[in-house]
Amino acid sequence: MSDVHFNTIALIGIGLIGSSLARVIKREGLADKIVISTRSEATLARARELGLGDSYTLDSSEAVKNADLVIVSVPVGSSGDVARQIAGSLKPGAIVTDVGSTKGSVIAQMQPELPANVHFIPGHPLAGTEYSGPDAGFADLFINRWCILTPLEGTDPDAIAKLTKFWEACGSRLDTMDPLHHDRVLAIVSHLPHLIAYNIVGTASDLEEVTNSEVIKYSASGFRDFTRLAASDPTMWRDVCLHNKDAILEMLSRFSEDLASLQRSVRWGDGDALFDLFTRTRAVRRGIIDAGQEVDAPDFGRQKAGQSST
Repeated sequence: MSDVHFNTIALIGIGLIGSSLARVIKREGLADKIVISTRSEATLARARELGLGDSYTLDSSEAVKNADLVIVSVPVGSSGDVARQIAGSLKPGAIVTDVGSTKGSVIAQMQPELPANVHFIPGHPLAGTEYSGPDAGFADLFINRWCILTPLEGTDPDAIAKLTKFWEACGSRLDTMDPLHHDRVLAIVSHLPHLIAYNIVGTASDLEEVTNSEVIKYSASGFRDFTRLAASDPTMWRDVCLHNKDAILEMLSRFSEDLASLQRSVRWGDGDALFDLFTRTRAVRRGIIDAGQEVDAPDFGRQKAGQSST
């Protein structure tokens, strides 16, 4: 059993991340009680059927009343609403964190709403799949994946240490970052790749009508792997784009410039430039494998449908 423990943990939102947290909290004995809250009656009922928590409520303010740790796992655009709903019911000394992919916006939405007697520590576990909902979660989701905390100035070091130990008990590797730096880093490593995937698959969808379904029929691994990213939760990614706009636009601009350079290389038959680019990018892939963030397999190590995947 881990050396970190909470009497009550409240999970606000029970999608992929929230349901995975519920499972690992139970497995590792990280809390005596798990309270689950979500806006959807159907989702809450499914969480109850799966036995993910100990109590269930549609009222987030009710869920957090006795919680020592509150984890907000909702689309980033809803962060402010959740903070307003729970602010008056939070237990003094409680740790409040989130799992959102943008930090500057989440802080701007949540910090003004939360009382001064709680510890607000924004966070972001870099773990996920293209699936969503309470059925999608699994306890091993966070193993060997990074979780980035972006604590605000003046945050209690003991609270940061306890939240750090919690994520480590879930299997994560921890790092801390300035919130705006986090948003720039995630814009290139996560947000831009998803936007490119959405765009490529959207283009293919348009072509599908004029190629007699050949786009789908003959989809090789390249296109197929783009569709995995493009199958991600539309609500979540809409909110990411709207709430990390500046960093995403900066990375899109850089990408557009590099794409124009690649276009010139192809047009003018500059084989040396193409070879140099492809060699450099291949090394990046090798670096990711060596860092333990991926496996060296043709299908990226992803498992067949119906099996758990990280």
